Amino acid sequence: MNANRAGFCAIAVMAKAPRTGAAKTRLVPPLSATQAAALSACFIRDATENIAAAARYARIEGYVAYSPPDAEAEFASLSVDGTGLLPSRHPGLAASLYDAANDLLHAGYGAVCLINSDSPTLPTALLIDAARRVAAPGGRIVLGPAEDGGYYLIGLKHAHRRLFEDIAWSTPAVFAQTMERAREIGVETAVLPIWYDVDDIASLHRLHTELLAGNEKALAGGIYRAPYTAAFLRDLFRDDAGLEAMRGQRGDPAIRADP
Repeated sequence: MNANRAGFCAIAVMAKAPRTGAAKTRLVPPLSATQAAALSACFIRDATENIAAAARYARIEGYVAYSPPDAEAEFASLSVDGTGLLPSRHPGLAASLYDAANDLLHAGYGAVCLINSDSPTLPTALLIDAARRVAAPGGRIVLGPAEDGGYYLIGLKHAHRRLFEDIAWSTPAVFAQTMERAREIGVETAVLPIWYDVDDIASLHRLHTELLAGNEKALAGGIYRAPYTAAFLRDLFRDDAGLEAMRGQRGDPAIRADP
């Protein structure tokens, strides 16, 4: 990590320990609880790799802001070399987001971006753009809206507690309510392109299509190729059984195994 942090943006992945029975539960079935936890671990590893890729083009340093606070050893093995580990201090998503932003800003960083751990193909270019926008002169926040109504990224220079208060977390209202909180405190907001989370069968199918089924449009659009996630999915769906399970959950006869 850089001792002169003021000119850097810290980007932290907000992540829960990928433990069996507690990770990606909306994907069980068709995945087993063990498979869902392994997929979550791949997402976290790819997120740290993606941040490291962005750091080659912008003044960025990467972190994992993790919970529970006793999970440091689990995350050390899931993070690219040079990634900082930041334990949670209070339970709950709102507290975790505020604490992560506050801790990193107090550590001397000039700006902070917090990203989710559920968007493994998030384009590296979006991370670079977010870091540059939030670090530019002015007091704006940066928000990356998710297709489900939440957000995949929030960037800020000051830890505004109000941004995380009175939010209906895990609902389609999160992005709109956060925009309203920004208006309340009089902070300019820059909005990034929309992206998606992988948290249900439809989005898992989309992820599989993007990474393994030759979706040239997605690849040309600059998605991060998420090598750990891609390798896991390739192994998971190496025969028709895994795809048949996902097809049964979706009711989609168009899913096919890779040639």
